[in-house]
Amino acid sequence: MSAEQVSSVIRPMTVSPLSARSVALSTLLGFHPPALPVGALIRVGRLFDIAEGSMRAALSRMAASGDVEADQGVYQLSDRLLARQARQDEEHHPHTTAWDGTWEMEVVTAPPRPLAERTALRRTMAGLRLAELREGVWLRPRNLERERPDVVRQQCTPFVTAEVSDDLASTLWDLPGWADTAQDLIARLEEGDPADLRAGFLLMAEVIRHLALDPCLPEELRPEGWPAPELRRLYQSFATSYPRRLARYMHRGATTAPTPEPDHDDEKADDEKAMVDLHDRPD
Repeated sequence: MSAEQVSSVIRPMTVSPLSARSVALSTLLGFHPPALPVGALIRVGRLFDIAEGSMRAALSRMAASGDVEADQGVYQLSDRLLARQARQDEEHHPHTTAWDGTWEMEVVTAPPRPLAERTALRRTMAGLRLAELREGVWLRPRNLERERPDVVRQQCTPFVTAEVSDDLASTLWDLPGWADTAQDLIARLEEGDPADLRAGFLLMAEVIRHLALDPCLPEELRPEGWPAPELRRLYQSFATSYPRRLARYMHRGATTAPTPEPDHDDEKADDEKAMVDLHDRPD
């Protein structure tokens, strides 16, 4: 795998202008439970200059395609996307184990496969945080706990090896590039304006995508000062407070950024009232 290929795998994606579908889906994925009235989703769309008609049309198409389910004006994620939400939550806090120095390896041993199956395997391997050493050979340190999906079992044979070079991790992943982007995101999480809901929405999308690219190396293989734990800590705090601020905005029906937040007990009461009202009112 060439340096250019490695860099292209780990380089964070630019967050493009969001469509009505993207805004609705990202909003629902960020709420627990992932169910909101149509009026609330329309108000989030206004942050991105998405017209009410466009958001309603997008929600109708999402319902028709099985992405969401509609019930009396409330849209919630379908079972398929509930699984995606669970995977997204897992990406923020992957289950790690003590590393024993071994590496897990998946070698493609299936006969020639259609493009769709090869693409599905590649996508799954990336989600499992394995990197491709060469065509059909995927590996990573053996320090993560997760299930081996069907698409991998059907196309690959697993191996465990300890015979790897000391610099293999830096060959498989662009660690300095990942760290530089993580440091930038950390600074933006620390310095961002809490009242700027549009900027916060986009920042969350960037952090989610970047955390999905973290190879989650054991401490023995991480470069000094590896910023992933700090990025996760700050993101968790942001992801806890941001939906509350967004809920207040949706509850008030504002078209501009909300007023400064109240403090402590008043803020908590306002949060709870907003969240309850959002689920009581279809529009």
